[in-house]
Amino acid sequence: MAGSQNAEFKHEKWSSESVFLLAAIGGAVGLGNLWRFPFLAGENGGGAFVLLYIAFVVIICLPLVMAELAMGRRGGGSAIATMRNLISESSASSKWRVVGWLSILVPLVALGYYSVVAGWSIDYIRMAAMGEFSGQSGQDAAQAFGLLAESPMRVLSLHALFIVGAIVVVARGLGKGIEVIMRIMMPALFLLMIVLALYSIFQTDIAAGMRFMFEPDFSKITFEVVLAALGQAFFSIAVGVGMLMTYGAYLPKDISIGRAAVWIIGADTFVAILAGIVIFPIVFANNLDPGEGPGLIFVTLPIAFGQMTGGYVIGILFFVMLFFAAFSTVIGMLEPVVCWLTERKGASRTKVTFIAAGAGWLIGLSAALSFNVWSDVRLFESVKLLADKSIFDIIDFFVASLAIPFNAALLSLFAGWKMSRSALLDEIGIENQSIASYIRFILRFVAPAVILIIFVSAFFS
Repeated sequence: MAGSQNAEFKHEKWSSESVFLLAAIGGAVGLGNLWRFPFLAGENGGGAFVLLYIAFVVIICLPLVMAELAMGRRGGGSAIATMRNLISESSASSKWRVVGWLSILVPLVALGYYSVVAGWSIDYIRMAAMGEFSGQSGQDAAQAFGLLAESPMRVLSLHALFIVGAIVVVARGLGKGIEVIMRIMMPALFLLMIVLALYSIFQTDIAAGMRFMFEPDFSKITFEVVLAALGQAFFSIAVGVGMLMTYGAYLPKDISIGRAAVWIIGADTFVAILAGIVIFPIVFANNLDPGEGPGLIFVTLPIAFGQMTGGYVIGILFFVMLFFAAFSTVIGMLEPVVCWLTERKGASRTKVTFIAAGAGWLIGLSAALSFNVWSDVRLFESVKLLADKSIFDIIDFFVASLAIPFNAALLSLFAGWKMSRSALLDEIGIENQSIASYIRFILRFVAPAVILIIFVSAFFS
């Protein structure tokens, strides 16, 4: 049948556990760690938020990462093929196929709007290299960001450039493309973060930054702070996006999923904490506001880079680091769609990469234009929840607040209730019965309930 999936299609496998970990960590580490985590920590009281975030990552997200990787390896194909195979194996309802479709749709839509924001990092590398941060006031920094966002051609060009870069890597496949770039980019990312962290320790107000990050004020814990920490944990780890399931399908049987999940969770959390260690001492040393919000990186930090000793070099390194993190995540968003399309008969990987990336680019057009040409457009003015949201905000709300939590809940329920205990634990590689029972309990009851709370709060916050 034309357009039918090729059940015999054989995907590449990761060449080693280390390169798989680099790719999976790269897919999880991104703007959520370097942009979203610092400003949320700043807005929600610092140490108390950080403590809650770490607790949720370890207690809830770790079993979810194990489950999604296990489902991917057990199914052995794209998200859609994987769910078809798992449904057949477990004699589950065909309605569970929605998990596969969401695991393709979510990364495709996310790719579109995420690459718009990610593209800004390219322009900020240019600004830093040209010394444009030097002597900037708060008004200057806000104006510089405004000129970027309000220029359709600049935003669209950066968006396209980022997408083209992802095409070049993903079209070459797993061994010649993704593995090669991850071997270079991820060690470079960690090296840059360590260099910047050392600078913060020795050249800025490290004491104030550490107090803000690691001295929790429990009086600041409110229901909203708890929800923010929960939401950030899921957003940061990338559960339910489709990337982990797809990368799991490329896993050889001799790689321990349990051990890999611990490494992924540990490295992702380490990057988020390290981002705070880099950013907050710089903020306090320059008498800036840690609760600045989303503008913390693109408006507040350039002011600091323009005033601090060595700020020219540190500014360049910081935005190069931001680019690396965003680029590795975009690759992780593109691959699930490409993986599925390569299973179609008669389609080369290069061709389907262009198709998938082109679709993401088209989705991103509306997001990019919502900062300028369509800045006044409100598609759902009659809906109270969405009345004030731009096109970009609506896409972000759909992906981050609705689709990802919903898909993560379905993944958790399927792994906990539909996959047999032996199939799940065989893939994860857990033999300790107490740990196995804990994982099943989290997947069956705790994770779905927590995700439901996040889901509902999105409508009533």
